[in-house]
Amino acid sequence: MDLRGASAEALATLTAELDTQLGVGDAARVADDLFSVATTLRAEGALRRFATDGAVPAEAKQGLVGEVFGGKVAEGSLAVLKAAVSRRWTATRDLADVLEHLSVVALVKATGSDSGRLADELFAWSQTVKDNTELRDALSDPARSTDDKAALVGQLLDGKALPSTITLGKQALSGSYRTVSAALAAYQKTAAEVHGEGVATVRSARALTDAETQRLAAVLSSQYGRSVHLNVLVDPTLLGGIRVEIGDDVIDGTVSSRLDDARRKIAG
Repeated sequence: MDLRGASAEALATLTAELDTQLGVGDAARVADDLFSVATTLRAEGALRRFATDGAVPAEAKQGLVGEVFGGKVAEGSLAVLKAAVSRRWTATRDLADVLEHLSVVALVKATGSDSGRLADELFAWSQTVKDNTELRDALSDPARSTDDKAALVGQLLDGKALPSTITLGKQALSGSYRTVSAALAAYQKTAAEVHGEGVATVRSARALTDAETQRLAAVLSSQYGRSVHLNVLVDPTLLGGIRVEIGDDVIDGTVSSRLDDARRKIAG
């Protein structure tokens, strides 16, 4: 997440608080609660402004969210929320954004040993949305309700993906990100970060074998000092070789890139 100042400090504190609450509570329930609260805060401007107002005593803000959400969310979820409103925030929107982020963290932890599969499924669903114009238009159509869009996601993913993937596929429809694909990419990045991994997008002219994928992951992990989760895309326009994008870094070893370099040298 791109947070500054007080909001970045709040995220670090709340991540620790979330870990404490997940140690005694239902992670999936907490994930659902925090996303629901984030949605409410985005919709209710007065509540959001009060909850992030640095001039209001923390006790008063905690009391209000206790009245609004008490009995509607789990005790662990309410504890995280009360800790959140007691913090200072650089921008009012940051509170809801952080709660959504924490909901993803909780859901990833609830997924347990299937978290790698979750990351792969989020990427695959993102590519499906990107590559299918009809589906992309249906999920971004302002004339369709969010519930209608969520039902469509459920129809397409039920029985084919993890429950956590389906949940995040529906959450991506909330409009908190510029596009559904952007939301899914952010969720996958969070899923990797929970386990100390980076995410690399690999474009190859042909499908990589398991051995090639493992070797590439090992090389990148060694280079970046942590495990790297690979998103592999087959792109025949590359002619040969691979292109790796990880963070702001681009490693381009494709034939098309070398040809372009040769053309520029000849033209120069």
